[in-house]
Amino acid sequence: MQAVQFTAYGSPDVLEVVDVDVPRPGPAEVVIDVAGAGINQLDTKIRSGAMAAGAALAAPSGTGFDAAGTVVEVGTDVTDVVPGDTVFGTGRDTLAQQAVLTRWALVPAGVDAADAGGWGVAVETANRLLTEIGLEHGTLLLSGASGGVGSALVQLARARGLQVVGTASERNHAYLEGLGAVPVTYGPGLVERVRAVAPSGIDGALDLSGAGVIRDLVALVGDPRQVISISDFTAPGLGARVSTGANRTTDPRDGFVEAAALPGFSLHVERRYRLDEARAAHTAAERGHTVGKLVVIP
Repeated sequence: MQAVQFTAYGSPDVLEVVDVDVPRPGPAEVVIDVAGAGINQLDTKIRSGAMAAGAALAAPSGTGFDAAGTVVEVGTDVTDVVPGDTVFGTGRDTLAQQAVLTRWALVPAGVDAADAGGWGVAVETANRLLTEIGLEHGTLLLSGASGGVGSALVQLARARGLQVVGTASERNHAYLEGLGAVPVTYGPGLVERVRAVAPSGIDGALDLSGAGVIRDLVALVGDPRQVISISDFTAPGLGARVSTGANRTTDPRDGFVEAAALPGFSLHVERRYRLDEARAAHTAAERGHTVGKLVVIP
């Protein structure tokens, strides 16, 4: 089968489509025929070597952490799905014709499996952040709300009864309103604009963009411990928190099941790419400003 791999860290140009062996599932895993796989910022950071601490790549590496498609083989301990079921979730080396998923849920009826290929990482991250921020009521502020994680967060937070204010460029305001958030433009004057649309105050804030907004978020929330970033590692210097998958305390499947059961849940797909367009997909992801998700179709 074909898969995207790289043999050295670097720009998107290091990505190649190669022939590899068909994967086999471990006891608690499934293998799917991939209908679609998402592109995430984590993929680009790993490929670039930004997370390698200066070490060379030891062996050819696949890329991709989420996908959706038809189950073709299940591990010996798997009892909740069977071959032929259509699932989405997270796994490894998902930019490929077949991939292993380690966490999954059924794709809801009527949802294009290719589009659901971009749900896994976004939904897992959104569920983790909502658990960590711990708001049961009130108003949540999202910085960088129109991307994949932000889109998932708006929908899950609204379903849990929270009010949501989200920052985005003006061209994405209508999109956020359609998801149920109150949009505000990012940039200078953010604090005043947020206070104007949320006069009762902000109870928690999530930084999804790493755009140097932690100080403003702390000013809006008051309690720095109720400000969490997924990409600004200077946040603890201001008393805020950083959340990564490494400190996850939630089961990704909980978020998957919640999203799948939420009527109308969806993540806008800005563009679909072929497997041999993986370089272009990574380039677009690195540029940022994506509305929703980028998805690769093998």
